[in-house]
Amino acid sequence: MSESDSSQKTEEPTSRKLQQARDDGQVARSVELPAAAVVLSAVLMLLTMGGLWMSKLSTFFAAGFTFDRTSLDTPAMLPGLFASQLLSAFALVLPIMLVTMVAAIVASGATGGYLFSFSAIMPKLSKLSPLEGFKRMFGSRALVELLKAILKFSLVGGVLILLVNNHLTELMMMGSMGLEPGMALAGKLIIESALWLALCLVLIALIDAPYQRYSFMKRMRMTKQEIRDEMKDMEGRPEVKAQIRRRQREVANAKMMQKVKDADVIITNPEHFAVALAYDPTSDGAPILLAKGADFMATRIREEAKNHGIEIFSAPPLARALYFTTKLDHPVPEELYHAVAQVIAYVFGLAQIRPGVAPMPKPMPKVPTSMSFDENGKLVHSETSTP
Repeated sequence: MSESDSSQKTEEPTSRKLQQARDDGQVARSVELPAAAVVLSAVLMLLTMGGLWMSKLSTFFAAGFTFDRTSLDTPAMLPGLFASQLLSAFALVLPIMLVTMVAAIVASGATGGYLFSFSAIMPKLSKLSPLEGFKRMFGSRALVELLKAILKFSLVGGVLILLVNNHLTELMMMGSMGLEPGMALAGKLIIESALWLALCLVLIALIDAPYQRYSFMKRMRMTKQEIRDEMKDMEGRPEVKAQIRRRQREVANAKMMQKVKDADVIITNPEHFAVALAYDPTSDGAPILLAKGADFMATRIREEAKNHGIEIFSAPPLARALYFTTKLDHPVPEELYHAVAQVIAYVFGLAQIRPGVAPMPKPMPKVPTSMSFDENGKLVHSETSTP
């Protein structure tokens, strides 16, 4: 990758780019973290159960050099004795093996998650290219790995040198000690050395894991053109378009349903259509259509109207005319002014009913021929009124 290409990759990777990289076996991965986890878990096991293990191991070690007369007279028994001792020793170290294995598995997925990809193990011709090989050997990543290896070697080596220097006298005396005191001292020195080694590896892992995450996200960065191309590709897919349209409809319907509570009347065809109208008597404007729906959405509009105590007026021809001719948040057409005014006047009259006053008779609004539709939205060339 050229410097100009790298400088243009200024945008954070999209979720699709990260998923494609994951499918190809590319994730942020720190090899130092599992190593530190394995060593640290082993050291913790030694600290908690090391005394018991060393005592048992010294017993097994001494038993391995002790032979009775029967064993010496019967050489065929020796393989069985050795096998028994090996099994006992294996059973002794089995817990630490299991703990370190679990630690390695958990730490392996800590940075990039758990992943098994056939693409990562498939042979690639680019890996056989000498030019690509030189780039990997002398690139920035190789330089970082070299510096990391030098730092790790220096840190671990320096700590081990300090430990040997501090315990040099004890190491020199170990050869003249008995078996059990020597094993105890050796165990103490091993645990102390392993503890410092684990702490060094943990320090390196704490630095390496965030760096690997940062380095991976930097490699995954995209140019603005790549993001635009990806958006075009995704929007061009039929299933994505359908999902976008469905989401847009859901958002629009949710906003529309919130306006139903502000309506003055719901005009319905009881089985199929419902429209919500609002009218401000103090203004000179025509009634506004706040919501409309067919079938399931019409049922929702009627239910929402009942929840807020809004009058529901059954006028199928008028409901169909408003549904097919009027857009949301737009005034009703002039051709329907008279029919809608009759309904609005009747609804407002219901709110002013007083005891002893006869209610206004329910109107039967007529719809002009030019506004008469059937349930499929086709014009019906006859003047229709509410039965």
